[in-house]
Amino acid sequence: MTKADVARFIEALALANPDPESELTYVDAFTLLVAVVLSAQATDVSVNKATAGLFREAPDPASMVALGEEGVARHIRTIGLWRAKARNVVALSARLLAEHDGQVPGDRTALEALPGVGRKTASVVLNVFFGESAMAVDTHIFRLGNRTGLAPGKTPRAVEDGLVARIPPERLRPSHHWLILHGRYVCKARAPECWRCVGREWCRYPDKRDAPAT
Repeated sequence: MTKADVARFIEALALANPDPESELTYVDAFTLLVAVVLSAQATDVSVNKATAGLFREAPDPASMVALGEEGVARHIRTIGLWRAKARNVVALSARLLAEHDGQVPGDRTALEALPGVGRKTASVVLNVFFGESAMAVDTHIFRLGNRTGLAPGKTPRAVEDGLVARIPPERLRPSHHWLILHGRYVCKARAPECWRCVGREWCRYPDKRDAPAT
């Protein structure tokens, strides 16, 4: 896409969904951070089911450390990689207590130094909670960047850099949500529903699909 077409595509998503929000359930920076860590290779729906009980029992770093790995694991066994995630959640909670007075830092370097937190997780927290125009590239956004021509790239970082450079700055922060939701519900991996795409006019995908016959 040209930069002008990128702007038109994003504007179409904005008109269709003026107030996009994360579908993860959280109440503060800590619960958001934990939810995002747990969401790797898992759906938001499955994470929300798991964290409902977890956050009732451990809503802050101190209670999460007290709960321990086995206690956390008891709540999250239904999601993928639960053993490693339980270990990371307890370890990052301990690190927050030891190094940040129990508070989630609003700094990328400090976030990425926490156990289980990579660039994508840090970007989500910075975007959703701290209001930064960070672009977290998950599988949905990586697919969209390449399939539509928004920002082709061989790596998530390449797609991220392309989106940051091409999306109008005033639209960058909500674009994180628009693109994730569009990829989740419309531009799906195996069967994109192109007939429902509000940005179809500008999309460069060569194999656009029409609505199935009824």
